Amino acid sequence: MTTSTEASITWAQALAWRLQRHLLDPVGSESVADVVRRLGAVLSMNESLAELAVRTRRTTSRPGELAEALADGSVIKAFAFRGSMHYLSPEDGGIYLALRAAGRQWELPSWVEHYGLSPSDWPGFRAAVRDALTAEPLTIVELGEALTRQRPYRHLKSVFDEGAWTLVKPLSWQGDVSLGPPRGKQPTFQRLDTNPRWRGVPDLDDAGPRAIVAYLRTYGPATRDHIHYWLGEGLSAGRTRLNSWIAGLSDQLVAVDVDGTTSYVVREDVDSLCAALPSNAVRFLPGHDQWVMGPGTKDVHVTPQSRRDPVTRKANLVTVGGVVCGTWARKGDELLVDWLDEGPRPEALVEQETSRVSGILGLDL
Repeated sequence: MTTSTEASITWAQALAWRLQRHLLDPVGSESVADVVRRLGAVLSMNESLAELAVRTRRTTSRPGELAEALADGSVIKAFAFRGSMHYLSPEDGGIYLALRAAGRQWELPSWVEHYGLSPSDWPGFRAAVRDALTAEPLTIVELGEALTRQRPYRHLKSVFDEGAWTLVKPLSWQGDVSLGPPRGKQPTFQRLDTNPRWRGVPDLDDAGPRAIVAYLRTYGPATRDHIHYWLGEGLSAGRTRLNSWIAGLSDQLVAVDVDGTTSYVVREDVDSLCAALPSNAVRFLPGHDQWVMGPGTKDVHVTPQSRRDPVTRKANLVTVGGVVCGTWARKGDELLVDWLDEGPRPEALVEQETSRVSGILGLDL
């Protein structure tokens, strides 16, 4: 696609527009499912952080709504970006799983040797897993017991005894299973095709362009490197495929100059992007929030290099105008803000955000 730019804006404008798309300035009124769909993915390694990531983007919320959305199927949980568990939209999540499955890791010689399953064995194995989960969600131990009672899969007993998480991940990528509501502290697996909202895993060459457009609509304006980071390094699509999909979207994407950097947005978003005014909004975000994970923690426009260490350590973040400026933590009835270095310190806005987060946490901080 052409690299000539159709508009010039500043990074302050770009981040302000992105804050709107992230439902952070202004804070949105969308449902839990709509927030997850807008973000594309919400990391679920820590459930309290995942819930806070969703609630901080909603004007009205209550505890437990994310878990309820998982239970009723309006969101799903699957192994997606970087092999980690993420909340996804059942309507759109399949496009990311298609990209994750593109590497076809289960066909690698090392996989075949370790698990004793050849590529030709996988259709039957997938069907056996779905059959085992037809009646109800199962823990990994229960799933292993159901499968290893069958002669073709008896050899997998030791794999399931050790956890079998790596073996199960491709079943998630191919749309056979998702994580169900936990049973106590034990995660469960359930069939995906019984969720009426589930739209399946599309063809790879259909999924790729859709994933790029979805990314730019929330995380744009973004460079090719941003796209490669999120959809290439984060999944298994590969640079060659991504470049071909970007080229095929030449009629839908527009190159813009952002303080000298060529970045891309969806054509229909150009006018609102150019009209965006810099934001001074203060937001308290949970660690590993999509605000920093989507563009990557190495993006100096969001996370200046001098402030990167706490971001990578999962610290709760304070952003001003979309830029990471500090961290926050709760200690007793106090909310402590630690400014990382010299920069804006809008105390009145910090007080407002403290009040807002206090309400979300149900505390008087």
